[in-house]
Amino acid sequence: MEEFGNDHPCYVPSQLVNCSSNACSVKYHCYLMELKQDFKCKVSVHDIVLALRSELDSEIIDTLSGTSFNVPKGKLSLNLTRIEPIQLSPEKVESCRKFQTTLFRILLNPDISKLTSVSDDFSLGDNPEIDYLLLPATDKDQRHSNSIIDWKSVNSVPFSSESTCECKDHVCDVRIQNGSVCSCKLENCVVYTPHSGIIYIVTGIMELNGNSILNRGCKGTCTYKEYYKNHCGIELCFEQQFLLYGRRVFKVGNYLLKDRQKKEKVSKKNSVELPPELCSVIMSPVSVNTIYSFSFIPSIMHWLESLLVAFNLKRILLDHFTPKDVPIIKVLQAITAKECSEAYDYDYLETLGDSFLKYAVGQQLFKTNQNDREGALSKERERVTSNVALFKNGCSNKLPGFIRKEEFDPKQWNIPGDKSKSLLLKEELVSDRKNIYVCRTREMDFKIIADVVEALIGAFISIDDEEGALSFINWIGINVDTNIVPYETHLSVDPGNLVDVKLLESLLNNYRFKDPYLLVEALTHSSCKRPEVGRCYERLEFLGDAVLDNLITMHFYKEYSNEKLSSEFFTTMRSISVNNECYALSAVKAKLHEHILCDSVVENKIAQTVKGVENLSLESTFGWELETYFCEVLADVIESIAGAIFVDSGYKKEVVFESIKPLLEPLVTPETARKHPINELIELCQKEGYNRKEHRQIRKNNETSVTIEVVANGITHQHTGRAFNKVTARKVASKEVLKLIKVNNGSKLLMNRRRSFLLLSTVFLFCWFLNEMIYHLVYN
Repeated sequence: MEEFGNDHPCYVPSQLVNCSSNACSVKYHCYLMELKQDFKCKVSVHDIVLALRSELDSEIIDTLSGTSFNVPKGKLSLNLTRIEPIQLSPEKVESCRKFQTTLFRILLNPDISKLTSVSDDFSLGDNPEIDYLLLPATDKDQRHSNSIIDWKSVNSVPFSSESTCECKDHVCDVRIQNGSVCSCKLENCVVYTPHSGIIYIVTGIMELNGNSILNRGCKGTCTYKEYYKNHCGIELCFEQQFLLYGRRVFKVGNYLLKDRQKKEKVSKKNSVELPPELCSVIMSPVSVNTIYSFSFIPSIMHWLESLLVAFNLKRILLDHFTPKDVPIIKVLQAITAKECSEAYDYDYLETLGDSFLKYAVGQQLFKTNQNDREGALSKERERVTSNVALFKNGCSNKLPGFIRKEEFDPKQWNIPGDKSKSLLLKEELVSDRKNIYVCRTREMDFKIIADVVEALIGAFISIDDEEGALSFINWIGINVDTNIVPYETHLSVDPGNLVDVKLLESLLNNYRFKDPYLLVEALTHSSCKRPEVGRCYERLEFLGDAVLDNLITMHFYKEYSNEKLSSEFFTTMRSISVNNECYALSAVKAKLHEHILCDSVVENKIAQTVKGVENLSLESTFGWELETYFCEVLADVIESIAGAIFVDSGYKKEVVFESIKPLLEPLVTPETARKHPINELIELCQKEGYNRKEHRQIRKNNETSVTIEVVANGITHQHTGRAFNKVTARKVASKEVLKLIKVNNGSKLLMNRRRSFLLLSTVFLFCWFLNEMIYHLVYN
């Protein structure tokens, strides 16, 4: 792993980058970002124009349109439409960059020392740089005759008190920190108050002045002039001037988070009355609605950038093979880690991809290594599909740069056109014809890269494109195919003389074996030394394990993907059904143990298992019911029979599922699914803060004892589980401790309810008694 190092690139999509700027005019492709809020707010959102040097693909536009964002007050939806491109001179581009940089610095870091100055360079350079424009749109009723871009707001910075005024009254007698201006320039502007170091958005002029009364609540009243003199040490010289209504700058958050943020409490200090003479104007005119709309832009642009990264990866894949049209939202989901805390992450797809990769590699090894035993096959599959191997394959194909692994921080967002960070973009060739840009390097756990490889496989599987998934697996460096290779069986006698073929076929949904020798092999344990019997079931078990895992995983995905199950719950359902315990119970239920060819030692172990489950209800075989020893041979034959049907049917997975499904029914559902007792107890203790201890295991008389102790709400719950192995003993102990905790919590809840009932009864009787006393006093 160290040969690849810890520094992995982070890509910036080429659609947001410019490489040359020597032209007399620059063409920008424009898109109208229509914002719509589903909540009530004193400030409404306005549309914004996005101008890019490259055209956006229609799939990007369609995917971005209709996206909603979790903002503090509710939902904000976005619609993106293509509008006419514009030609801008380099000077005009500088003005646009200066506007957006100033506004975003105000929003992201409202510090006057961080604002733009004459030393800032906003020109288009010759080196690669992030280059797109975000400009306020005009009001909808003005768009039919004027430019859709609100150039007045764009030109609001740098502010000059000497600029011309369109006010009909031409009353330029308002004194401010940086000159004298007409009052109309103060109705929509951004100001800085040097005495407090705070930036405010001015939304209007009040009918109050310095001599007006300021009500300070319990602290009494005074004039504004007296307040500033006594509390700020400032003598107002123009107290007759009307005060400005200012509000604090909007907070910018991460609006991509999966969970809705808590509603912000509006502080009274957000709104203030400001004497104009204490204000230095930064931008004018710019409306509060425009500034409010721009506060959402960092999250929106981060989302667009993420979509473009996914789109570029999709194009690279299309260059190498032609899968179905996998949506970019699926690719984006596959490259998004859970640490991003967004609506999409790769957990679901990684489960699908892991299962399919195990199947694809398993069937490839089975058919191309027919002389290898199960141990060698398993070892080779583990090597090929291990996290280390997938990590190396992912790095070789430059996948790490596409991965999104951190929660978005708006304060770290790269403002387009802002060169203060000295962001250097390095061009990198990621495929034969595709270039992309590296903005920085970062550390990344090797497992994340391995998970993304599996999730990308899962992206194809989720749209029912196994051919695309196989092509991707080959592209990353793992050779697999779906060619059918004849399988040699090694029997010299009639299969009917060894097993009851017809009876077994009736148990398998009446599947008819073309080669019954495969069924014999699937039921032959390695301990069987009969000379007329060929190979044991281990190779078929190896194959069937992977086939069943994939089939059951896909069944749950297709059956319940629309029910919005969490990835954790989906994994839980899968683990409940794809395990040896489940398969062993299914074998006993179907009485397959009566047909296994093995020696007396294995027969005794099987008989011991059958006896141990006599008191269990076998109506359902999923879950974690077994509390005693079970012979894994019973589980093995379920998998080996699945492998036999797979080979006999010509590698048709759907035939395997239809044949094996009756043995496993009823399959688990979201309503019947329960977590493994060990995991459930651990999660409960973590959630409630219970102290859990597991005492060391004791092995005696072929039995393992494990004691688990949990202190919950001051009460100690303890149980010792005894079983053939440690795992089962831990499971038994955990299950019993869970019962004890639930019983105690139930009793506590019942006691609390009784206390509440008694209290309410007492209050009722007291009120009735008091009412009777009052009645007698009044009327007697």
